[in-house]
Amino acid sequence: MLLNNKRPCLRPAPRGPGPGPGPGFPNSRFRCPESLLDCAAKAVAEKWAFERVEERFERIPEPVQRRIVYWSFPRNEREICMYSSTTGASGTAGTGDGLPFRRGIRLLETGCVENVLQVGFHLSGTVTEPASQSEPEVTHKVAISFDRCKITSVTCGCGNRDIFYCAHVVALSLYRIRKPEQVKLRLPISETLFQMNRDQLQKLVQYLITAHHTEVLPTAQKLADEILSSNSEINQVHGAPDPTAGASIDDDNCWHLDEEQVREQVKQFLSQGGYYGSGKQLNSMFAKVREMLRMRDSNGARMLTLITEQFMADPRLSLWRQQGTGMTDKCRQLWDELGALWVCIVLNPHCKSEEKSGWLKQLKKWGDMDICPLEDGNYGSELPNITNALPQNSLARPRRTVFTRAMEACDLHWQDSHLQRIISSDYYMSPAYQREGESLLFNPQGLPLWLDHVPTACARVDALRSHGYPREALRLGVAIINTLRLQQHRQLDIYKHQKKELLQRGMTSTTNLEGWVGHPLDPIGCLFGTLTETCRVEDDSTMDTGDPKPPVYHHVPVWGCPDGGESYLALALEVALMGMGQQRVMPEGLYAQDKVCRNEEQIVTKLQEMELDDLLVQTLRKQAILLLEGGPFSGLGEVIHRESVPMHTFAKYLFSALLPHDADLAYKLALRAMRLPVLESTAPSGDMGHPHHGISIVPSRYPRWFTLGHLESQQCELASTMLTAAKGDMLRLRTVLDAIQKNIHSSSLIFKLAQDAFKIATPADNPPDITLLNVALELGLQVMRMTLSTLNWRRREMVRWLVTCATEVGLRALVSILQSWYTLFTPTEATSIVAATVMSHNTILRLSLDYPQREELASCARTLALQCAMKDPQNCALSALTLCEKDHIAFETAYQIVIDAASTGMTYSQLFTIARYMEHRGYPLRAFKLASLAMTHLNLAYNQDTHPAINDVLWACALSHSLGKNELAAIIPLVVKSVHCATVLSDILRRCTMTAPGLAGIPGRRNSGKLMSTDKAPLRQLLDATISAYINTTHSRLTHISPRHYGEFIEFLSKARETFLLAQDGHIQFAQFIENLKQIYKGKKKLMMLVRERFG
Repeated sequence: MLLNNKRPCLRPAPRGPGPGPGPGFPNSRFRCPESLLDCAAKAVAEKWAFERVEERFERIPEPVQRRIVYWSFPRNEREICMYSSTTGASGTAGTGDGLPFRRGIRLLETGCVENVLQVGFHLSGTVTEPASQSEPEVTHKVAISFDRCKITSVTCGCGNRDIFYCAHVVALSLYRIRKPEQVKLRLPISETLFQMNRDQLQKLVQYLITAHHTEVLPTAQKLADEILSSNSEINQVHGAPDPTAGASIDDDNCWHLDEEQVREQVKQFLSQGGYYGSGKQLNSMFAKVREMLRMRDSNGARMLTLITEQFMADPRLSLWRQQGTGMTDKCRQLWDELGALWVCIVLNPHCKSEEKSGWLKQLKKWGDMDICPLEDGNYGSELPNITNALPQNSLARPRRTVFTRAMEACDLHWQDSHLQRIISSDYYMSPAYQREGESLLFNPQGLPLWLDHVPTACARVDALRSHGYPREALRLGVAIINTLRLQQHRQLDIYKHQKKELLQRGMTSTTNLEGWVGHPLDPIGCLFGTLTETCRVEDDSTMDTGDPKPPVYHHVPVWGCPDGGESYLALALEVALMGMGQQRVMPEGLYAQDKVCRNEEQIVTKLQEMELDDLLVQTLRKQAILLLEGGPFSGLGEVIHRESVPMHTFAKYLFSALLPHDADLAYKLALRAMRLPVLESTAPSGDMGHPHHGISIVPSRYPRWFTLGHLESQQCELASTMLTAAKGDMLRLRTVLDAIQKNIHSSSLIFKLAQDAFKIATPADNPPDITLLNVALELGLQVMRMTLSTLNWRRREMVRWLVTCATEVGLRALVSILQSWYTLFTPTEATSIVAATVMSHNTILRLSLDYPQREELASCARTLALQCAMKDPQNCALSALTLCEKDHIAFETAYQIVIDAASTGMTYSQLFTIARYMEHRGYPLRAFKLASLAMTHLNLAYNQDTHPAINDVLWACALSHSLGKNELAAIIPLVVKSVHCATVLSDILRRCTMTAPGLAGIPGRRNSGKLMSTDKAPLRQLLDATISAYINTTHSRLTHISPRHYGEFIEFLSKARETFLLAQDGHIQFAQFIENLKQIYKGKKKLMMLVRERFG
């Protein structure tokens, strides 16, 4: 016999009569009981290869053969669905309309399946794909071989190349499951041939050849030749193969799986590097493996082996190793899931020892490869191994790969009698008379314990659940929780004896070596999932829409619980709280730390999906109190290790969950969790705010804490949640504020909290909450003090915000920040932002101030302005003058500060700006004095004809000219000394000769109305300086001149001539100047020719 076989499939087949004897009522509630023949045939069809049946019995009656053949086809639609649908991460089959399973159902229900024929263990038929807008109607021939209720091979005319069965195979399979009575059933073809005589056989062969002569004629002739040859191989074998006759004894009994397609798809997804949803696709394949394991389908391990081979062949592994870089987070998570799945595979409680040996050999082979990823990323492992909770010798730390835990799990077995009793009975307890004293097997109530390394014990639970033993998994899970409870109480007793000593030290060195949250085996997630799965209310509507909905849970009593008060849902909550509250040291390496954060958030998300009723609230309160009193074994205990994983994320959940039921406990818990000891002690005072990212810069001092920025932001979230809840309660707000000021060290995060508090305190439609506003202000003041002497790119925003917040609080807050400005602001901030904003019209209107209040505020602002001007005249003088305008004495004081500072620290630019301001305010003489002081600081070279100060120089000269001859005479020597640029000097000279001086209209001054002569002082000095500057500039330019600048140079000489001609003998001077040029630069013939053409 010849057979190809392979794999497994949703809803049970109708128990109806099907072909064969028995009337039955398939569409009725009343059905005949199955006959003894059917019962026996079903059992045989599922367990025995047909060859074994044939060997066992010399002759099998035809009715018996028909029933065995009939019952050999798969009966469960879920198995067909498994091989024709993707699987979500939750392990449920995908439900999208485009999936083969859904499309197959549509094809079946619309009557597209026809010509269905079952010959022995072979099913065939045609499936018509209806016409669409782009495609015509097409009919596909489908053939399916099956054995022992598993489909072992499929072929379809559509040419489908995928891991999953196509919709046409699905449609034909479901037709056979749902409508077995409509399928023509024949015995294997060999049985039919056995009944024919020679003439009938010859007729059959000849008709077959005639019907398919182009396809089978060469094969038929070849076989005929071999049969007629006495020495041929075909004549040495008894009988002949029959593809419809079922499996042989030696054939593996497994569902059809296209191995090549599995390899190809995994390779393709890996090549996309986590983009285009490939990570999601690979996770879906992992979920498919878990689904197969749950159905106890041997293809689960087979498919995981194929996936692992492709993962190990990923070319990026060697690249990452050579470059010493870590793999991406998404890729790392996929490897983690791969390792966890192998642990699950090898812990199959019913696998054979040879299977386990084969897996161990394969795992060792992969683990020994240099490119095999390590368990904890780029760092050596510090975690205990799976079978031993004691720490390894750190000096001789073994290399641990992602497969190490699976290899260790190969050493575990299920033969322990205590373990067997736990998982096999809901009522396993110790006898009442044995419950006195200590026991390693039972707790004082007589319930069984399982004393094992917790992650290992939970891996057993996961294995039981994954391999389709949910009841057993629950039993072991409950035993583990009872063990954890007992340990928790014993630890509490130990702590009570050590409490005084530990509190005096203020810190503990006692902490768990291995954290359960973020552990590679995810023990808490495993227990939580196992316990809640049995409490989940199934929602059929999800199957129809395909949209995932939050789970709905109900209480399910713990089976066998003596007092009947336990619920699996309450146990799930309890174990999640125990695990999250476990004190543990922050693990080594970025990836391990990131995994802790990610796992915490995953567990919290699941906890938030639970609707808390009285029983769950009672569990929550009880566990919260235990965690608060738990000493060094609890992350929320009074004393913790300096490098313990912080509890902020967990405490935020506990706070929100407990607040409606026990506010005092909620605050006590959250306030204790606010601490972040790793930043204490050696951390310097002052700002810890990162100038760019708003996270602490402490990682440079503590390089191990890679996720510190994230942890600090979670700390901030916890504080914000408490602030929001405490709105209106001054006592609570003060307590929260103290905790923030004590524990948060990042200025950016405190600023965020201040902004959050301000936003909550000032709702749009209601009056502000003054208690929370004061908290916001106090936090803002702390931010100002922290960032006063450090760089922070958000500082300006922070200052503006603080003024806004103080304005909302009221007049006294504004007066306070003005009076204590030097502890909060720089002089520039105090004058240009703070005082200016406080004195603005909008602020006065916002506060509805009366006259005395306005005067008080203005007086404080002027005092601040003068103090700032004294401290930093360069940057604050102008602001001080502006703020003091309405008070004569203050204004005069500010002006004097500017004059005193002008000769020492102020630049010409600052002085010119203040001088222009003075002119604008109607103080031209003061403006002149300041402009003269500015000129003494200026130096304008011959080639700086675009210098930004030119406009200021021209303005200063114009101001002097407008004031009169004396002022002009005073400033021209300063101009001559400071300005060496010929074009600027000639511009000043031209402007001074255009109008008479003294036009400013200053009282007591007379204007002669006469234009000034360039032959007399003070313009004579300016003219000489200008001519001299032109001569010097000409020589400088000619030193490095190029032909393309000749035209520009000739124009420059033209401007120079205009200036020369202002002198009495100017034309003679200019002619002499040109002659000198011709002599000195006669080598520049072309240029000199141009000079002669223009100037003679």
